[in-house]
Amino acid sequence: MGFLNYAGVQEYEFEDRTLAHLKAAITMKLRRQESFLMSWTNPPEKGSGRASIWLSPSIPIVFRFSGSRSPQLNETWLTALNELSNSQRGLIVLSEQEAEHYLANR
Repeated sequence: MGFLNYAGVQEYEFEDRTLAHLKAAITMKLRRQESFLMSWTNPPEKGSGRASIWLSPSIPIVFRFSGSRSPQLNETWLTALNELSNSQRGLIVLSEQEAEHYLANR
């Protein structure tokens, strides 16, 4: 499990593979100086519910991975995350399977 450290005050835990894809999608937006909302659903073991954070080039974020190897990125998953990041709802964290389903049914 890896962590997204937000503004130096809060950490959010994600699977390393998911975090690697989020890092790529988030970096793409921030390089263009774009701000956006990122949201996800917490699993029951983490209290359930949903969470959202505002991402902006002015807010420091750190990606911290537990594994030492970078995973190969799935272009389909990245496409779905990038499309969602440009929507009114913002970047919704999806699993790899949910991303494939999202793109197949858009």
